[in-house]
Amino acid sequence: MDVADEKFEEDLDRLLCKLSEGSPEDLSRKLRKLRDRLVELHRENIVKINHSVMELVCAKHLIDCGYDVEVEKPLEKNLTCDLLAVKGYGSIIVEIETGFVPPEHALDPSTYLAARITSKIVRYSNFAGKFALAIPPYYVPQYPQALTQPPKARKMEDLMRIKGLCDKYYHNPPVTLTEIKNARIHTVYIIEVDKGVVQEADPESYAKKMDLI
Repeated sequence: MDVADEKFEEDLDRLLCKLSEGSPEDLSRKLRKLRDRLVELHRENIVKINHSVMELVCAKHLIDCGYDVEVEKPLEKNLTCDLLAVKGYGSIIVEIETGFVPPEHALDPSTYLAARITSKIVRYSNFAGKFALAIPPYYVPQYPQALTQPPKARKMEDLMRIKGLCDKYYHNPPVTLTEIKNARIHTVYIIEVDKGVVQEADPESYAKKMDLI
């Protein structure tokens, strides 16, 4: 095991101790299984620590709410979600967003991030009953207010504006108007890793409060 892998495991184990404190053994066992999955993926250089710790904190919250949770769940070829949570006949996909901007988008960070989040809402919404965005408390994500509303409430101009934003960066394949029409963000999870807690926010109220696009 190299130094990076060892540090990754140490950090996850410290977090697990915090999350498992005072919790039932069954919850600790479920978190340990998710931890092992992330360790395996880190050894393949697929996941990073700042992303993985947020996944575990969010997973703990979802398990507490009665969901069965999987991390880094493949949905189809070239599409994997961060968390898939299932409870009975209901399901929710959660995507973690930290606000990272790759160097190639240093000159258009706001537009790029807005397109990335919007594209995630559109693509992932079609694979579960609900979609949620999970963010740290220091990051304000940008997403269209139209995607917080029921599909019937949207106008064609809303759909075209969303498609235009996504098409700036994502066109292999491009999102379709049907996907946009059916997409919706249902929840924003604000993840405080330091405290190991999650706050839930209504995405429409959050968007209006933050004056999002």
